[in-house]
Amino acid sequence: MNNVITEITPLSEKDCFYLVDRQKDSFTYPLHKHDEMELNFIENCEGAKRIVGDSIEVLQNYDLVLLGSGLEHAWEQNDCKMEGVHEITIQFSTDLLGKTLLEKNQMSSLRKLFQNAQNGIAFELSSIMRLYDRIHEITRTQPGFYRVLKLFEILYELSLQDGYHLLTSSAFAHVQNSPESRRVKKVEEYIDTHYRDEIRLQMLADIASMTPTAFSRFFKLRTGKSISDYIIDVRLGHAARMLADSTNSIVEICYDCGFNNVSNFNRIFKKKKGCTPSAFRENYRKTKVIV
Repeated sequence: MNNVITEITPLSEKDCFYLVDRQKDSFTYPLHKHDEMELNFIENCEGAKRIVGDSIEVLQNYDLVLLGSGLEHAWEQNDCKMEGVHEITIQFSTDLLGKTLLEKNQMSSLRKLFQNAQNGIAFELSSIMRLYDRIHEITRTQPGFYRVLKLFEILYELSLQDGYHLLTSSAFAHVQNSPESRRVKKVEEYIDTHYRDEIRLQMLADIASMTPTAFSRFFKLRTGKSISDYIIDVRLGHAARMLADSTNSIVEICYDCGFNNVSNFNRIFKKKKGCTPSAFRENYRKTKVIV
């Protein structure tokens, strides 16, 4: 398996977080990962491309993401012709708040935020504008206790926002979902294990001890996805991981991930990921540095 460059951040065990506030003219840092979580804000970035796991998106003028530990990510110049790109990067340990504190009832929204960050979270413009002043304010706050409080405030406010979307798929990021429903969890575990095989609705309904019709409604209500969309997303996540990390042909990957038709695989991949499997592999590898 190929490895993405692993960044060793300047954050020490005795520091709460590491902050960089910079102006730059281009995006040059290659695809990389690190153990720390990262909150990254960029303005004047229209036309740039953001890669997080198997998510590739072209940016508008503002970008704000929260990334969990170990997520591959990079920003590419792409079509960005803006001058004076402004970037604020905050990196902090996954245990910044401590497991005991996060388990408290009052921390439930932050707990969910950190869980979602394992897939990467991109905040929409409305959420970015609500936090815009506070993100800039933390750079002007004297380093020390009050700057730490500013970060806690920003993270808490982000945890209350509903204007966001998750980036990389759970299958690509090797993230284990934790649904509240035991029935949904059993079904998801079955799909995650048998995504290469033919999966029938009746089989999943039997696992949940429900009729197919009732189960389909129940699953969508609890997950926000139809069962067919969930299966496709799992298969695509594994396919994207293989495209990034293996030398297997697209045909091999197609059948190994549960698709039974190459043209159908290409069509679904392009619809969901915004590019063909071959373009995804090429784009992903050109930003990759092998160490």
